Amino acid sequence: MEKVKLVEGLEFSRIIHGQMRILDWNMSSAELLKFTEQIMELGIDTFDNANIYGNYSCEDTVGKALLLKPSLRKAMKIVTKCGIKIMSNKFPKQKIQYYDYTHDYIIGEAEKSLRNLRTDYIDVLLLHRPSDVLNPEEVAKAFDKLKKEGKVRHFGVSNFLSHDYSMLQSYTDEKLVTNQVEISPYSITHFENGNMNFFLEKRIKPMAYCPMANGKLVIPTDEKSERIVKVLKEIAEELNVDGIDKVIYSWLFMHPSTIMPITGSGKIDRIKRSVEALSLKMSVEQWARIYTASRGIALP
Repeated sequence: MEKVKLVEGLEFSRIIHGQMRILDWNMSSAELLKFTEQIMELGIDTFDNANIYGNYSCEDTVGKALLLKPSLRKAMKIVTKCGIKIMSNKFPKQKIQYYDYTHDYIIGEAEKSLRNLRTDYIDVLLLHRPSDVLNPEEVAKAFDKLKKEGKVRHFGVSNFLSHDYSMLQSYTDEKLVTNQVEISPYSITHFENGNMNFFLEKRIKPMAYCPMANGKLVIPTDEKSERIVKVLKEIAEELNVDGIDKVIYSWLFMHPSTIMPITGSGKIDRIKRSVEALSLKMSVEQWARIYTASRGIALP
C-alpha cells in the first residue's frame, strides 16, 4: 500500500477506512477486531472517526474492539474530530446544533475521545467544520496544551475553505496536516472554489469523504448522477474494469494533490476493490470526461 507523507513523522495509507457507520454493521467487538485486522492486512493503517459519529457512540465501539488486542494500536493511525454539537438525547437541554471551538471544549472532547478509544494518544485531531465564532487564539492554546501533554500528535481541519485554513494556520505553531473535504465525481465543489489549487500550493494532502457521493454513484437518484454514471460505465468498459467503483477511486487517485479517499464500507470485498483501483491508470481525457459529466457543460 502506498504511504502518503503529510509532515515529518506522519504517514497515512493512501486509502483510509471510515468508521462513521460502524454501528450499522452490527459487529461484536471480536468481529470488529477481526475486520480491522483484515483491513490492515490490505495495507490500510489509517482510520477516520469523530466524536459525534453514531450519536457519540462510534469511538467507544472501536475502543472496545481495540481493548481485545491493545498491541494493534501501535500499527494504526487514528483520526478523529471535534467541534460539532449535534442534537442528541444525550444532551436534552441543548436547543440547536452548533459548533464549539472554545479552549475547554476542545480539550474536553479530545480527552473524552482518548477514553472512548482506549488509547493514550490521537494521531490527528481535526476541527470538524469552520465556525464564524472560532477564536483562533483559543484553538491554538488548546492545540499547544494537547501536544505538550502527548495527547494529540498532529492537528488538521475538515470542510475548511482556503481562507479558513490560512487564518487558523497563522495563529498556531502546529502545522495543520490535512483538510478532510467531500470529493467525488458528483461533488466537485472544491475544484470550483479554489480549494484543490490551494492544496497544491500549500502541499496539503486532502482526505476525501463520500467518494461514492453517499450512494448516488451506486444507484443514481437524479439527472446529474445518471449522466456521470453513464460516462463511468463507458470508461470502465474502455479500461476493462469490473465496476465503476474502481473507476471512481482511480479518478480521485489521479489528481496531483494526492487525494486520500475514505472508504466507509463494512464489507471487506468492497474495501479490497478500492485497493485494487490503485493499479488502474486512466488517461487525462478520460479524467476530463468524468469531470465534464459532473459539470454538465463542456470545458471552455
